[in-house]
Amino acid sequence: MNNFKIFLLMGILSVILVLIGGAVGGNNGAALFFLISLAMNFFSYYFSDKIAIKMTGSQPVSKEEAPELYNIVGGLAKRAGLPMPRLYITPSTQPNAFATGRNPEHAAVAVTKGLLQILNRSELEGVLAHELAHIKNRDVLLGTIAATFAGAIAMIANIIKWGAIFGMGRDDNEGGGNFIGAIALAIIAPLAAMIIQMSISRSREYQADASGAQFAGSAGGLANALLKLENAARRVPMQVNPATSHLFIVNPLSGASVARLFSTHPPIEERVKRLSSMKI
Repeated sequence: MNNFKIFLLMGILSVILVLIGGAVGGNNGAALFFLISLAMNFFSYYFSDKIAIKMTGSQPVSKEEAPELYNIVGGLAKRAGLPMPRLYITPSTQPNAFATGRNPEHAAVAVTKGLLQILNRSELEGVLAHELAHIKNRDVLLGTIAATFAGAIAMIANIIKWGAIFGMGRDDNEGGGNFIGAIALAIIAPLAAMIIQMSISRSREYQADASGAQFAGSAGGLANALLKLENAARRVPMQVNPATSHLFIVNPLSGASVARLFSTHPPIEERVKRLSSMKI
C-alpha cells in the first residue's frame, strides 16, 4: 500500500511542477519542469536520508559520543526486527526527533540536543521506538519525498512570485495569460504541497505511536514525552525548513500561529488519549 502512495505522491507533485513550468514557459517550460521532476523523483527516492539530514542540519554521532542513545536504539531495533539505523544529532535546543531513509537498510534516526536534555530514559525509549516504527512501517520515504518536493515547489513558487512582481518575463501584448497563471500557481502550489503533507502525516503518526509503544513495551513513556515535547515546541523556536516539519514527531513550528493552521500532525491530546487506552 505504501508503494502505491509513494508513486501517487510522486505523480501528483510532478504534475504540480509541470503546471508551474507550463504557466511560466509554455510547452517548453512544462517539458523542462517534467525533466526536473524526473530528476527529483530519482534523487528523493535513492538519497532520501541524505536529503532530509542535509535539510535539517543534522550531524552524525558516534557510539563513543552518545553511548546511551546507541544502547537504547540498538535494543529497540533488535526487538522490532530492524537493522541498526545511522544516528544523528540535530543542533536545536527544541526537543524533537525524526526518522528518514528509503527502507530499513538505508535508514537514519535524528534527535535534537534538546530532546536528550529533557527526557528520562523511559520517555526517550518511547520517542525512539516511535521513530523506529516509522522505519518498520516503511513510511519514512513517503515523508521525505513530500519534504523534498514541497521545499522545491515553495522555492520555485517564491521565485515566480518575485519575478512576476518585478515584471520578469512579462509581455504586455502576449504574456498576460502566462503572467496571471504564474501568479496563481505561485500562491496555490505551496498550499497544494502542504495539503499533500497533511494527508500523509496525520494517519501515519497514530500508527507509529501504536507500533512504537509495542516496541518499547509501554505506552506511558511515549505519552509523557509527547506532552513534554508539545509544551517545549510552543516555547522554544526551531530554525527548520517548513517543508520538513511533518518529518518530526511533534510539529517543530507549533509555536507559530500561522503554522498551527496548517498543522501536519494530529492533536497531541488525541495521540496521548489513544496511547493511554492501549493495553500492552
